[in-house]
Amino acid sequence: MSRQLFKSTVVVGSMTLISRVFGFIRDMLIAHVFGVGSATDAFFVAFKIPNFLRRLFAEGAFAHAFVPVLSDYKERGSKVALKQFIDKTAGTLSVFLLLITVVGVVAAPLLIMLLAPGFIWQGSQYELSVQLLQITFPYLFFVTLVAFSGGILNAHGQFAIPALTPVFLNICMIAAAIRLAPLMDEPVTALAWGVFAAGLVQLLFQFPALMRLGLLPKLRLDFNDPGVKKVTSLMLPAIFSVSVTQINLLLDTLMASFLTVGSVSWLYYSDRLVEFPLGILGIALATAILPNLSKSYAAEDSVTFSSALDWGLRWVVLVGVPATIGLVMLAEPMLSTLFQYHEFAISDVYRTGQSLKTYALGLLGFILIKVLVSGFSARGDMKTPVRYGGYAMLVSLGLNLLLVFPLAHAGLALATSLGAFFNAFLLLRKLHKDKVYQPETGWRLFFVRVFFAGGIMAAALFYFVDTAWWNDWNSTERVIHLMKWIVIGLVIYMATLLLTGLRPKHLTGAPRISISG
Repeated sequence: MSRQLFKSTVVVGSMTLISRVFGFIRDMLIAHVFGVGSATDAFFVAFKIPNFLRRLFAEGAFAHAFVPVLSDYKERGSKVALKQFIDKTAGTLSVFLLLITVVGVVAAPLLIMLLAPGFIWQGSQYELSVQLLQITFPYLFFVTLVAFSGGILNAHGQFAIPALTPVFLNICMIAAAIRLAPLMDEPVTALAWGVFAAGLVQLLFQFPALMRLGLLPKLRLDFNDPGVKKVTSLMLPAIFSVSVTQINLLLDTLMASFLTVGSVSWLYYSDRLVEFPLGILGIALATAILPNLSKSYAAEDSVTFSSALDWGLRWVVLVGVPATIGLVMLAEPMLSTLFQYHEFAISDVYRTGQSLKTYALGLLGFILIKVLVSGFSARGDMKTPVRYGGYAMLVSLGLNLLLVFPLAHAGLALATSLGAFFNAFLLLRKLHKDKVYQPETGWRLFFVRVFFAGGIMAAALFYFVDTAWWNDWNSTERVIHLMKWIVIGLVIYMATLLLTGLRPKHLTGAPRISISG
């Protein structure tokens, strides 16, 4: 099973990598064309809501509520019953989404007041934010149906198409920035229309794969269907439990709207860089592991369930440690290489680097949450993650108030990172206490190897990389040197792991076998 999980994770991670690369191209283009100012702050606030909903549904809550129920129908029911469940869920979900979308568009002025109250005193910025949000909000309708379609495909072992689908958001925004922006009175409005178009394109991209499975939904409304009721009952707690980090990021945006102009944009760009490894590893692991956990739980195979979680946690540590070190040690070089052109100044690199480093410190916590919540949702338990998520949110909010004064926007990022670790700790402790997860042998030696290798990597980057060099280089030189140090850091890390005795078979081999239920 571990080999199957590894292959699925690689497929999802590879497709996500393609999307993230296009995402960086998109952000480089936005920084190049629009720079940092009141217009970009307005767009990033308006974009934050549909992007939050994309992460919430496409990468989180909907999958955690829908996939376990779908897996149960797939394992125990007939193809006819499965198709009826899919049709009724699709129809009921579409009606609900349409209602929410209409309400969201009408309530856009209120939403901006809640999420960026600091804009109210800057009339034109507030009005622009409202206009942009009214254009981007319908993305919710499309992206949730995209998540619904992706859940069906994932449950049938087809991970590539759902994982590749997000790339169309970046492609549409890139096209809008290049082609549409020069034609508009307010150029940044083009980006909002790019978001709107992306939702429809992403949904249509899923249709051929669903048709091949014979599972393209026919919309049927049925609020009383047992399967629909079960998904609905799991949905609300799932929304909160897997979205605590994203909610904290929204709170960061809210508080940043009161800070220096540019603070919202600095947080956005630093979050984007942290999202790169988080998307490739965290989303890939959570996407691949959830159907397997749901299947193991339905089969009452507790040993395989625990072994799959153990496998996922080892990969979180193995990849999360060097990713964290790389983001912290190479923060300014990365930002300079990607964004420091024309409108994005050296001061923006420095300010964004501050929040990037503090966001990066929480990377392990962010990824752990995605994997650990799967251990609860696969068993239909979303109440526990909701409770722990509430505790973590209160901790993050309290830390926001404490850290925003000495550290400004970087303090908001640090508070979110610390809250993520607190949340992950509570989830892991509960799984272990309930004997749902039993750590397999070798963790102590594994920790020693990984953190020793990470320490060597960090020392090498600290000693040899001088961030001041990047300001004197052109774009080509920056890219070459950044790639060189990323490769050198990874080679040092992997070589140290091999020298200390870690082998690929320790991570991709078969799990322990047991016949216990």
